[in-house]
Amino acid sequence: MTIQLILADDHPIFRDGLVQSIEETGEFEVVGVGESAQDAIHLAKKHQPDVALLDLSMPGNGIEAAKVISHEQTARYIAMLTVSEDDSDVTSALEVGAIGYILKGVSAAELRRILMGIAKGEAHVSPGLAARVLKIMQSPKREDKNPIDELTKREEDILRRVAKGMSNREVADALGLQEKTVKHYMTTILGKLHARNRVEAALIAHEAWREK
Repeated sequence: MTIQLILADDHPIFRDGLVQSIEETGEFEVVGVGESAQDAIHLAKKHQPDVALLDLSMPGNGIEAAKVISHEQTARYIAMLTVSEDDSDVTSALEVGAIGYILKGVSAAELRRILMGIAKGEAHVSPGLAARVLKIMQSPKREDKNPIDELTKREEDILRRVAKGMSNREVADALGLQEKTVKHYMTTILGKLHARNRVEAALIAHEAWREK
């Protein structure tokens, strides 16, 4: 099934090339293109896409667009595509409902891979930003004791694969489980880690296991 996207970016040449790159393999269809936050909000409402891919610095601000689209639930998932590596921009995007934060230096093939995961509900933060963002998102209560040590072996096995960007289906296939079982485990894992979403759980995992 073709994944439907809307795209909003105020640089026409970049935007046109992006559409071509995304649609190149036939896995995606860009059903709407705009250049402002207002365009993005309108397009999401009109097309109800699988993914809304938004530029952060476009007129009206991409984060504001993400906030409205998330509130109105007019796109299944939201991702930011930006040049900004500012910590506050990343956390703001995640807090308003985006599950993807992608830097514009990414290759076309990598962008399609990331968007494929996002369309399945898999979170993505560009690797160079992950550790920095985690430090901001973590509360002081979690600094003394690492909650990841409370995970069972099975929960750790699942989280390690989620942290690598695997979907629930891929984790289930790898571990010989049903997809709904993996979803139940993820709910438990989020609770143990006091993580608000899969993005934060993956960041906690990357940071904890990097240090070991």
